[in-house]
Amino acid sequence: MAQTTPNHKITVAGWAAHDNSGVLTPYTFKRRVNGPDDVSIKVLYCGICHTDIHHVKNEWGITMYPVVPGHEITGVITEVGSNVKGFKIGDKVGVGCLAATCLDCEFCKNSEENYCDKVQFTYNGIFWDGSITYGGYSELLVSDHRYVVHVPENLPMDAAAPLLCAGITVYAPMIDSKLHESTGKRIGIVGLGGLGHVAIKFGKAFGHHVTVISTSPSKEKEGRERLGADDFIISTDAKQMESKRRTLDFILDTVAAPHSLGPTLELLKVNGTLVLVGAPDKPLELPCFPLIFGKRVVKGSMIGGMKETQEMLNFCGKHNITCDIETVTPDKINEALNRLANNDVKYRFVINIGDKNSSH
Repeated sequence: MAQTTPNHKITVAGWAAHDNSGVLTPYTFKRRVNGPDDVSIKVLYCGICHTDIHHVKNEWGITMYPVVPGHEITGVITEVGSNVKGFKIGDKVGVGCLAATCLDCEFCKNSEENYCDKVQFTYNGIFWDGSITYGGYSELLVSDHRYVVHVPENLPMDAAAPLLCAGITVYAPMIDSKLHESTGKRIGIVGLGGLGHVAIKFGKAFGHHVTVISTSPSKEKEGRERLGADDFIISTDAKQMESKRRTLDFILDTVAAPHSLGPTLELLKVNGTLVLVGAPDKPLELPCFPLIFGKRVVKGSMIGGMKETQEMLNFCGKHNITCDIETVTPDKINEALNRLANNDVKYRFVINIGDKNSSH
C-alpha cells in the first residue's frame, strides 16, 4: 500500500512510532496538497487516547508502521478548498476519529458515518487516494471538510480536544438511550477515567442522578466533589453492590480492562441497559442469568456521526463542559503514554502541539 501519492507535497513535522516498542520519535512526512473538498488545519492541541497506546504497540495487530497517532485534534483553519462551504480561514475547528467513509451507504446517508463498512480513521487508515492516514501528533492536518467540526468560541482549545473522541464516545450512547429527552433517571458510570469523568458531566447536564461504579475507593472524593456525582459504589464491595441491586436505569461501562459484567448487570432495574464503550483486548465475562432474570440489554457504541459530534460540541459550549486535562509538550509524549497506561492522569493528557516551547 502506498504511504503517499504524487499529490503529497506538503512537508510536515510530527511524532511517530516505528515498531511495537511503542516509542515515539520526531518524524517528518508528506501530507496531500489541500484539495477542493479539503481544509488545512494548523494543529494546536491533540489529546492522547487509550487507543493510541494500542496502536503504537500494535496490541490489536493492525498497526501500519510508521504510525502517527492522534484523533482528538483542535486547531485553526489555514486553507479552504473551492468546494468547501461552512468553513473559512481562521475558524476554530476539531477533527476526531473519522477521515473517510463511502458517503453512499445507509449509515452515511443517516449521519451515522462511524458505522460505515468502509470507514477509514484519522490515523492508521487508508484514505481515498490510497495513502496511509497520519493523525494529530503533527503540526498540520489536511482533512476532508465533511469530517471537520466547529469548536464553540467559549471552549478552550486544549480542554476541548478530548471531546472529539472521549466526549462523543460517551455522549452518543446517552442520546441513543434517550437520556436527553427526560430528567431524573438513575444512571451509572463504570470507571472514573478519561471517558468516565466526561460521562458524569454529561449525565448531570442532562439532569440525571449519577452513580460512579469503581474499584478505587480513593476516587470517591473526586467523583463527588470535583465532578458532581451523586453516589459512589465500590464494585469490589459485595455488600455495597448487593444494597444497590435493581436501582439503575442505565449504565455506561468505560473500563478498558477485562472484567465480568455479571455484578454490574445486577445493578440495573428490569429492562435496564448496559452500554460498553471501553475496549478490552480480551472477551468479557457475560453470565446469562442477570440478562434473563432482568430482561436487560447489553450493547456497544462507537464514537458518533459528524452531525452528532457537532451537536455534542454545541451542547458542551452551552453547558461549559470540557475535559479535565494535563497538557504536555511533544518531548514528553512517551512519558505521558506510559503514565496513561498506568492510569496516572486526571483525566486526559493533551499535547500542546502549537507551542513546542511551552508546557503550560
